[in-house]
Amino acid sequence: MNPALDVLLQEARRLESSGPWPFVTRLTLDHERLGRFTLASRAHRKGIFAITAVSQIRLIRCLWMPDKLNWWIGVIFAVGSFLFGLGSVLALSPQLASALRMDATAFNAVFFAGSIPFSTAAYLQLYQAANAPGFAKPDSTSLRRRRFIGWRPHEIGWLACALQFAGTLLFNVNTFDAILPGLNWLRQDLLVWVPDLAGSILFLVSGYLFFVEAGHSYWSWRPSNLIWMLNFSNLLGCVAFMLSALFAFVPRSSAGFPVEALVFTLLGAVGFFVGSVLMLPETASEQDSPYRPK
Repeated sequence: MNPALDVLLQEARRLESSGPWPFVTRLTLDHERLGRFTLASRAHRKGIFAITAVSQIRLIRCLWMPDKLNWWIGVIFAVGSFLFGLGSVLALSPQLASALRMDATAFNAVFFAGSIPFSTAAYLQLYQAANAPGFAKPDSTSLRRRRFIGWRPHEIGWLACALQFAGTLLFNVNTFDAILPGLNWLRQDLLVWVPDLAGSILFLVSGYLFFVEAGHSYWSWRPSNLIWMLNFSNLLGCVAFMLSALFAFVPRSSAGFPVEALVFTLLGAVGFFVGSVLMLPETASEQDSPYRPK
């Protein structure tokens, strides 16, 4: 968390709250020294201030900020996305896989390896949300205790993080099961496809909640806004993962794994990779905020 932001929220008076029902995603605050301004729930739970354009960011600085949790979340998500993309490319390119002496078990192991950073980053994001000061319902900074998961279903950010983390755990299960040898069509559907479908549903719901939080409405179009673009890219990735899961069902008469599922997995990985990389300049925007208490 950003201690300066905690102080700001303790000193400011809340004038208005808004957001798509039943969530609050934006507050209008009044501060004795800073005057009247708005604060978004994403910026609040991440301890940073949202910005509106990439041109406002010092891009060089965002490449190395290891003291910021949000920076690590973006980097680890990017690693997981890259591995998912790599596994998809290997599965779609038999000649490349053969040249690298990799069989189906090997590139399924790449998918499993990618699921580990996904779960790690998703948990760190959940931990971040659980330990943020109350947004819709203010709490006292002095009374807060460190929480490893928390329980804040009334806050859209925490709910999205919790659903995303649960989805990543299911991806751990289905990518590990895919490595198991000798799976027939029934065991592949039960051990691989079912957790894949369930995880993809959770990812899609969480991606939409993140998108709603960023746009402050059920639907928005703000391509010039970095935070909106970040979450829109992630949402597209979630849609692609959902389509991949739908195509991945293996019927009894199937002669092999559907190529459409691999294509959409690759597209989902690309969407998440772009969103993950954009979290780095998002983190750098903290120092660009004009609202930091002095």
